[in-house]
Amino acid sequence: MSYVDEVLDLVKKQNASEPEFIQAATEVLDSLRPVIDANEEVYRKDALLERLVNPERQFKFRVPWVDDKGQVQVNTGYRVQFNSAIGPYKGGLRFHPSVNLGIIKFLGFEQIFKNSLTSLPIGGGKGGSDFDPKGKSDREVMAFCQSFMTELCKYIGADTDVPAGDIGVGGREIGYMFGQYKRIRGLYEGVLTGKGLTYGGSLARTEATGYGLLYITEELFKCHDNTLEGKTAVVSGAGNVAIYAIQKAHQLGAKVVTCSDSTGWIYDPEGIDVELLKEIKEVKRARLTEYAAARPSAEYHDKATEGTNQWIIPCDVALPCATQNELNLEDAKTLVANGCIAVCEGANMPSTIEATEYFQANGVWFIGGKASNAGGVATSALEMSQNSERLSWSFEEVDAKLKDIMVNIYHNIDDAAKRYGMEGNYVAGANIAGFEKVAEAMQAQGIC
Repeated sequence: MSYVDEVLDLVKKQNASEPEFIQAATEVLDSLRPVIDANEEVYRKDALLERLVNPERQFKFRVPWVDDKGQVQVNTGYRVQFNSAIGPYKGGLRFHPSVNLGIIKFLGFEQIFKNSLTSLPIGGGKGGSDFDPKGKSDREVMAFCQSFMTELCKYIGADTDVPAGDIGVGGREIGYMFGQYKRIRGLYEGVLTGKGLTYGGSLARTEATGYGLLYITEELFKCHDNTLEGKTAVVSGAGNVAIYAIQKAHQLGAKVVTCSDSTGWIYDPEGIDVELLKEIKEVKRARLTEYAAARPSAEYHDKATEGTNQWIIPCDVALPCATQNELNLEDAKTLVANGCIAVCEGANMPSTIEATEYFQANGVWFIGGKASNAGGVATSALEMSQNSERLSWSFEEVDAKLKDIMVNIYHNIDDAAKRYGMEGNYVAGANIAGFEKVAEAMQAQGIC
């Protein structure tokens, strides 16, 4: 049995109740086979893969807080510090009812390679809670965030572990947590990224993941002698990533005709109105039914009653920006049948393995999330740099650095795939390029 298969068997036995983590580990290690096979004796002797798939440490803790009725509620908090070989742990916090240890481990594992691809000195980590901020008052969200940070603050720091936002964690939540950290630790440091501009945040951070997704997509098209100009795009999600992916896609000449939230999706053949979408989602925190009510050209489709999703709409480019495993094999078949030529992931692992393989087998240009949604964490690292220097860069400076990073990521994953005889396989290319840097650093630092 090969070393990769031995480790995958071990992962499945040790993490049997964590399907998302098993899925992530399988996808990564399978694509790394050429690299592992070429160095099997050394890697096996050092148990490098066993160390890679096991977090350096992980924390699980209770989060008690009081709701507006005076009732005490208890949620579960997590922080997984997966790998610090190339820098302090870096990765977002997710507040969503679906959060469990397996999902946090999957996200943290992916973060190792994503962070490595940025070429910035940041390791991989992730955290969150099964708390749902939807429907909660600002006071309730503050109460939860303060309780969550009261425990989390013991394990993080500007040079140790620097969390950011993710699903359910935006500027409001980051602000409450930063205030509590400062209050308890007595330190004003860049311990969180995604902060407000008045207290150490970076311009372009809100836009970063969505913009970065389009910068790498633009480079993909350019390197295939094509352009986004005039293309029709289908986007899922209606959070920061989706909103700013739509905005940048429009700036680059594409027309985005869909967006979605947890209950339904919008089809707007005239193109999504970004300002209206921002008003509904960022200001009102409302459902997309309000978009359809305000926009005569838009159709609203309820997921529960219709059983459909945005992937049925014919497009040239698909940009899944919502959540993991939202795009399955049947969706992939529909997209291919309707003429989709490129899929670039804005979310973390939104396509199932079966869908990914179908895209690759049918000649669709496919870039996985650890490369294509790295713009968010890259700009978080740029925020860390600004905090360390006590400086604030202009939007244009940050945006230019972000674009350079995303263009470099495309060429690094393209080159890695070519070096191992897998030209066009950007999933393998991303895993290889990210892994090589981390593996070299791990070996240089001894058995730890």
